[in-house]
Amino acid sequence: MGRKVGFFLILMLGIGNLELLAATPKPTVYVLTATGSINPGLAEFIRDGIRTAERAQAEVLVIQLDTPGGLDTSMRQIVQGIINAKIPILVYVSPKGARAASAGLMITMAAHIAAMAPGTNIGAATPVSLGFKKADKVMGRKAINDMVAYVQALAKERGRNPKWVEKAVRESASIPADEALRLKVIDLLADNLEELLAKVDNRPVRLGKTTRKLQTAAAKLVPIKEGLRITILKRIADPNIAFILMMIGLAGLYFELAHPGVIFPGVVGALALLLAFFAFQTLPINMTGILLILLGFIFFLLEIWVTSYGLLAVAGVASLLLGSIMLFRKEEPGMAISLGVLLPTVIVFCLFFIGVAFLVFRAQIRRPTTGASGLIGEQGIAQTALAPEGRVFVHGEYWKARSDEPIAAGETIEVIKVINLKLLVRRIKSS
Repeated sequence: MGRKVGFFLILMLGIGNLELLAATPKPTVYVLTATGSINPGLAEFIRDGIRTAERAQAEVLVIQLDTPGGLDTSMRQIVQGIINAKIPILVYVSPKGARAASAGLMITMAAHIAAMAPGTNIGAATPVSLGFKKADKVMGRKAINDMVAYVQALAKERGRNPKWVEKAVRESASIPADEALRLKVIDLLADNLEELLAKVDNRPVRLGKTTRKLQTAAAKLVPIKEGLRITILKRIADPNIAFILMMIGLAGLYFELAHPGVIFPGVVGALALLLAFFAFQTLPINMTGILLILLGFIFFLLEIWVTSYGLLAVAGVASLLLGSIMLFRKEEPGMAISLGVLLPTVIVFCLFFIGVAFLVFRAQIRRPTTGASGLIGEQGIAQTALAPEGRVFVHGEYWKARSDEPIAAGETIEVIKVINLKLLVRRIKSS
């Protein structure tokens, strides 16, 4: 009897443990894909992703990173978000062929766990994009020393190689994934996300003053997708998109000024310009480029009202082209306009500006074809004798007319002036 009771108790305890295991939720791993240049849109996306994963009490947030670099301010916002996160952050440079260049190095160093896929690279973090002239060596040294101190602090905090990251900043050094692992710049290599999560399972991670072991082997993957606002912010923060928006805006306003009252092009142009200038607040803009583009726009406007025989149009094309080339500081990784976008855009919009100016000029010099002015030069037939006044048939209508010379009925006449709806005409002598 005692054995039966003991067996029954063991069975009940086993069933209770199974129910407890079934009721325990599986750990979740949130996955965020960060690609393209580091700009305010991407920074907000990553910071929002961190907050989302924290609210869900995720086991870890994986940031799949592929970036050529970008803005220093946006990079520091991302790094601060990672350092102050309440859950472990794993930065994974992937897929194969991806890179964590420039600002991407700082983001990788800030991660609790840094991983790379084979065939990726990391480094090239010299801060050449801060707007200093090459001759200003003092300011250049200050910028480099500041960035060295910043990235070394991150590397030491995570137990990584501070000497190599200094080399990446001072000498723009860049290394492949296997070399980064050997030099302890990163923590591990993984071919894919599944292998990565298997490798970090049961790995201790220091989070603030505490240490926790990750449970990722059987974790549920939850992707974090971009919202519409973040998507728009990221897209317009692209230099190519911002440049095209500015050109569309100028073209719309130009058409509205050349043809007042059309309204629609002016509205579209104003909206496009507002979006462009919003994007410019987040991009490394060269003000000389902006001024040259605006000067070109003014030249095209003047071409409508000033007879320059094309000189103002030529000046407008030159200003527009030079301004477009100088618009962004090219040293900023991923922050220059692609030539494949710049040249076609400039050519198309220059042709548009010149075409509109030509149409306006032709309309100004064309002889009127309607109203009283449109009658001058028209020919007709004298319906009655003009001595000096009578009636004539011109332009499909009968008119009162006057002539300084006698004109017989049936003769061909030509209108030379219109005075208070009365025509002043003359005889057309037959050849």
